[in-house]
Amino acid sequence: MQRLHLVFGGELVDPQRTEFRDTSQIHYVGIYPNYETAYGAWKAEAQRTVDSAHTRYFIAHLHRLRDEETPVSPTEELGA
Repeated sequence: MQRLHLVFGGELVDPQRTEFRDTSQIHYVGIYPNYETAYGAWKAEAQRTVDSAHTRYFIAHLHRLRDEETPVSPTEELGA
């Protein structure tokens, strides 16, 4: 199975939560074929925006969305 990863981010309402201030302004960095490449893209964006306390970037494991038989961990559920 191909393991696709989406890197995205933007300004959060509160840096302690994962709610975006404006979902129309979410920055889609890209989709990557493996975690290592996605991590590199995530790290570059996180470092680029280090001075903005409300800006966060995330890696979504798209391949897990396609495989409904694989259980998700608590850290992957929104709001966990």
